[in-house]
Amino acid sequence: MWKWLKVVLGTVRSSARSRRDLALENLALRQQLATLKSRCPRPPLSDSDRLFWVVLSQLWPGWASVLHIVQPNTVVRWHRQGFRYYWRWKSRRHGRPRIDQETRQLVRKMCLANPLWGAPRIHGELLKLGIEVSQATVSRYMLRRHSPPSQNWRAFLRNHSKELISLDFFTVPMANFKILFVLVILSNDRRRILHVNATDHPSATWTAQQLVEACGMGECPKYLLRDHDAIYGRKFSQRAQSLGIQEVLTAYRSPWQNPYAERVIGSIRRECLDHVIVLGLRHLKRILDRYLEYYNGVRTHLSLHKDSPDRRPVHLPSRGRIIEIKKVGGLHHQYIREAA
Repeated sequence: MWKWLKVVLGTVRSSARSRRDLALENLALRQQLATLKSRCPRPPLSDSDRLFWVVLSQLWPGWASVLHIVQPNTVVRWHRQGFRYYWRWKSRRHGRPRIDQETRQLVRKMCLANPLWGAPRIHGELLKLGIEVSQATVSRYMLRRHSPPSQNWRAFLRNHSKELISLDFFTVPMANFKILFVLVILSNDRRRILHVNATDHPSATWTAQQLVEACGMGECPKYLLRDHDAIYGRKFSQRAQSLGIQEVLTAYRSPWQNPYAERVIGSIRRECLDHVIVLGLRHLKRILDRYLEYYNGVRTHLSLHKDSPDRRPVHLPSRGRIIEIKKVGGLHHQYIREAA
């Protein structure tokens, strides 16, 4: 303020001088300005200096003709920057309100659960839930993806469960410490075991023949989910192609991508093979056949709403008394109602 006051007083005082004094004073000021400019090409300017030239540019049309220390575009930039600062200060308390934490978490949850959705789709879902936010706000809080959106394995399995079978091998030790190999082929729709067989020398030809026995007699599925085991050779792939089955391979060392086959193998171990001593190949096949009958026709599944793969009828109390039937050599039992 003192600097501006000095300028104003100097202007009033110069108006009372003669033209000769004004010309000499102007000459002296120009000489000093030229000397200052040569020694300091870019003199530091304070905020008051910038404000002076901004105000002068609004009051005097000829301000640019006497400006030498900076470019006229610089003064225009100062004015625009001051305009932004002014409105930032004015809206510091009355700006756009932030959405609450619950809504932000809901946007991120929708983004994770629906990788194919964009901001318009998520915004539409929020409007249907009575949440009034703008689409730009939804886009701001969405998770940024570094790769193209893709469905997860769980969504793929659910969408193709009726047309998808899974198969996998597991090993069983015998009483003489030799190893037998068991192949399980599972229908992912109702977790039904289509085929199970064992051998002591697995090969691609043998595995392809098991696929024919599981799917050749009925309607073949569209997809087959398996891992990268070398036992599935060229002959196996050719046989699957001849049956019209498309192979879907899981990633290397990712058994969780074939969850249904892994789960049924665990059930076979925990509920059957962990409680018996396998004496030979024929003994193992006989045990597996008994468990296959129990698994498909009797055993209830949580994922099937407490029903078995082959649907079991409900026996009402009016049907009769409850009887017990041994399954898998007495390891498990079935309970039904029968008239006395």
